[in-house]
Amino acid sequence: MHRRRLLHALPLLALPAAPLARAQPAGVPTMQPPLAGAPAAGPARTITWEDLVPKDRDPFKEFKDLNFQMLDDGDPRAMELLKRMRKVWDEAPVNEALAGQVVRLPGFIVPLEDSREGLKEFLLVPYFGACIHSPPPPANQIIHVVPVKPARGFRSMDAVWISGPLALDRVDSHMGMAGYRIAATEVAAYREKGRR
Repeated sequence: MHRRRLLHALPLLALPAAPLARAQPAGVPTMQPPLAGAPAAGPARTITWEDLVPKDRDPFKEFKDLNFQMLDDGDPRAMELLKRMRKVWDEAPVNEALAGQVVRLPGFIVPLEDSREGLKEFLLVPYFGACIHSPPPPANQIIHVVPVKPARGFRSMDAVWISGPLALDRVDSHMGMAGYRIAATEVAAYREKGRR
């Protein structure tokens, strides 16, 4: 087996396929915006995926002493390393300064609950294929989206803009651990500036 497959083997550490469960670690405040009713006041501020990561966070700090080139896929140490990496990613810290802010962010849809009325629940991820064709990103790079009204006309991996109040809320799903939640007041197809 190729050594580079080590990083692609993270799906082997699949999260339990259970209903969504809130997993709030100690010291991380939770803000629960309403999931229905009037949208939060104020215009949405456009943010980037980098804004969701605390400024002083080094995601590779715990792994700098490791030599990935020395491990083959079948090596038991590789599986232990994958478990350790998944744990670190699932516990990735969030940017607490964003709690409660009304934000706007582009990303890709990973459906969680679809119905005839539209998407009732989905994950928003920063790159195409995340959680589906590749391992889930760190929790601070996944947003659990619950639209105020079901989002119609969207499919898996569609690029969208979402807007709404951002909450610090860990949500564990069969597709990945989200570190944030948005009660989306808007889900719109992604359009580049100047293009219609």
